[in-house]
Amino acid sequence: MVALKEGYDLAAEVLRLKKQRNAIILAHNYQVPEIQDVADYVGDSLGLSFKARETDADVIVFCGVHFMAETAKIVNPAKTVILPDLDAGCSLSESCPAESLEEFLQQHADKNYYVIAYINCSAGVKALSDIICTSGNAVQIVKNAPADRNILFVPDQNLGAWVMEKTGRKMDLWRGVCYVHVEFTRNSIESIREQYPAAPVVAHPECTFAVRLLADEVCSTEKMVKYCRESRAESFIIVTESGMLHRLRKEIPDKTFIAGPTDRCACADCRFMKKNTLEKLRDALANLSPEIRMPEALRKRAELPIIRMLELSR
Repeated sequence: MVALKEGYDLAAEVLRLKKQRNAIILAHNYQVPEIQDVADYVGDSLGLSFKARETDADVIVFCGVHFMAETAKIVNPAKTVILPDLDAGCSLSESCPAESLEEFLQQHADKNYYVIAYINCSAGVKALSDIICTSGNAVQIVKNAPADRNILFVPDQNLGAWVMEKTGRKMDLWRGVCYVHVEFTRNSIESIREQYPAAPVVAHPECTFAVRLLADEVCSTEKMVKYCRESRAESFIIVTESGMLHRLRKEIPDKTFIAGPTDRCACADCRFMKKNTLEKLRDALANLSPEIRMPEALRKRAELPIIRMLELSR
């Protein structure tokens, strides 16, 4: 790690190194404010996927979690992709190991599954899938799935259940969850709604059914920005990871955004997303590491379902 001198401007050093490395900094909506403020693009998984594929930078610095950086490498094999903290994992991705999915598909070969994988999964799971989706395009992806195939939706059962509600398409759901979003409960949302009765509840579809029932709007993080900007309401209760509040407050400064509480605390932080810091981002640019690598055969298998998703999402 580079030692800091008195008066050292960390953000300025990050930007200097970014220019020196001909790098692009991509940050998920759940990253800490300091990282969001120096990023070239802040967005959800779908938007980040497009930016990763389109960039002409030599280096992609992915400020998110491991599967996101893997996705960037899958669609940019010739570029250097780095992640500030290699331990920035994902409970949802870990709930569906590639080995377990492969064994399940072999055991149920008679079902002729069309596998739709939420992008929150490993490269190994992507390689076993027919197509990838994000929370922003999952409904569209399912609507376009072959009518004569059984669908297996992995790994998030809450997002899958919400998509079934929206499309009427029956699917078999892998029993995985995001540990952050399942911390929101009916009681915690009802409690804060009593404090702010005029504020619409805006929830991510990874939340449980009980929470989604209480929401005025259920949508991806990117669509949260659009909904809140266009709504006549002046205040909103945001039921997703706490990092989203910074972007909303920055882009819509004339409105008030209230963190959706859990039963344990006033808001929900993802311990994996918060592993990335501005200091680690600076070090990653300085050292061009930790770098994301994977076998080319795996990358090629994982790339096809991502490309299918991107083509359907234009």
